Parts: sequence; structure tokens; C-alpha cells
Amino acid sequence: MLIENLGDLRVLVQTARTGSLTGAARALGITPAAASATLKRLEAQLGVRLFERSTRAMRLTPQGQILLDYASRAFELVEEGEAQATVDRAGLVGLIRLAAPSDLARATLLPWLDEFMAAHPGVRLALSVGDRPLDVVRDEVDLAIRYGHLVDSRLVARRLMDTAPVVVASPAYLARHPAPQTPMELLGHNCLAYDRGGRPHRTWRFTRDGQSVEVQVDGDRSVDDASLARQWALAGAGILIKTPVEQRQDLAEGRLVRLLPDWRTERYPLNAILPSGRFVPVRVRALVDFLAARFEYVSASLADLLG
Repeated sequence: MLIENLGDLRVLVQTARTGSLTGAARALGITPAAASATLKRLEAQLGVRLFERSTRAMRLTPQGQILLDYASRAFELVEEGEAQATVDRAGLVGLIRLAAPSDLARATLLPWLDEFMAAHPGVRLALSVGDRPLDVVRDEVDLAIRYGHLVDSRLVARRLMDTAPVVVASPAYLARHPAPQTPMELLGHNCLAYDRGGRPHRTWRFTRDGQSVEVQVDGDRSVDDASLARQWALAGAGILIKTPVEQRQDLAEGRLVRLLPDWRTERYPLNAILPSGRFVPVRVRALVDFLAARFEYVSASLADLLG
């Protein structure tokens, strides 16, 4: 074996994750000089350059990327083995790093995650919430819940459910403004927007009986957090288009009213996303199975609610 100390690979992993030797040293509790010496030793043992160095960043070489992929999987396997060897094998143990959209996490996932962790007290959870999804391959994430079709070949997806956005407003807003009867009438309304891909989502598309309509809506506010957009809608600030998963209680109890029910929007999946080349611990697979069962129930309840 060319590498004399497998622990040196942790410097490689942390340098790739943080983008610098200083960041890697901080994460590992060593000095930057020690991290630099370790990386040089690895490169000397292997006879290849693992990083291209510049004054601003450390960029992996193709050889460094190959070694990083295998080293990351090796450490994950060791951590999983350590966890399973120190407790009853019937129990789930260890950390799950989960990323999810903001409103889905707040409105739906939190009580489910509490239930899962109560059933598996050996599990720890690190939840990252936001509407700009993390890079599941690069960042320290075991599992991400995302809306939309999968386009990255480095990932695998388990479909949790299919959904389509619905147009909603509060009774307070509709008391001041007549409900739109066609998509084009949305032009006369204050439409709330939240960011998709860093831009406010203001292009709303509808179909009915083979007819397609695209409306460029406008409004006095936008936000990069979908849960805040829903709060604005509940407060009567305007009309919102959003997936119904997070709104099902508001719709069922009348706090939000569905508009334009005869017009359909594009359907897309809600997926559990995993890196394709990474070992998936038992605890992560168990959480995916648990969430899939819950979303199956949600899908059936939405079918009854929305018709």
C-alpha cells in the first residue's frame, strides 16, 4: 500500500470540502502547516498531484477526485461499522445529515422527524433548511428532499410523490379583490413570488382542455423563503402559487382558498436524493422508507382534498 497512514486521507477530504488547507486544519484541529505537510506527504507517496494550488483556492486534480471519492466512502463505511458494533444491531445509530426546502421542513417534516427519532433514539439529526438546494455530492449531506426532475447523473432519486402547484389566496384577500376566473385575470392581482434558482418565480403556466396559458404576474413583494411567502398569503397580502403539500391544513381548514381549480399546472416529483456512488447507511435508508410511507398518505389525502 502506497499510503502509509490512512488517517492522512482526512486532510484530503476536509481540504476538498472546505476549499482550503486552513479550513481543513480548522476542521481537524491541527495547524495549517501540519495539514500542508500531510498533503505533500500523500502526494509524494502516490507520485501524483492531488490539488492544483492557487492564491485563492485549492482545486482537485482528476487523480485527487478519484482518491477523494474512495476515501469518503471508506470513512463512511468505517463510521457505520463502528456505530453498529457498539450497540445492539437491531437499533439504528449515528448521524443523518438531511437537507430540505424551508416550507416543507417546517410544515410537514418536523413532526415526522420527531417521530422517527423517538422510535430510534440512537439516531442524531443535522437538518439543513433552505430553498437553494445544497450540492449533495460535494456538501456534507446524506439525503436531500427536493422538488423537480433529476438531471444530475451523479445522483439517484427515490420518488416520494407527484405534485402540482395550486393557486391560493386567503379569505381576507378575496374579500377585498374578486377571485380571478381565468389565468389572465391574475394580471390585475398582487401575486406573491418566491425564488427559484435565485430568481423570483413570476412566470405562471396553466393548461385546460389542451389550451396553454403563460402569465407574467406581478406583485409588491418576493422572498427567498417559500414558508414566508405562504405566511404572506395567509395574512392576505396577495395570491400565491405553490405546491399543496405544505398548504393542505390551510386548505382543509379554510385559511386558504384554492383558485382556478379547472386550470392545471405542470406536475413534478418530490424526490429523496442520494449520491449514486456513496455508501448509504442503514439509518438513512430507514429514514427514506419512513418518509416514503408518510408521503404516500399525504398524496392520497391531497387527492381527496383537491379532487
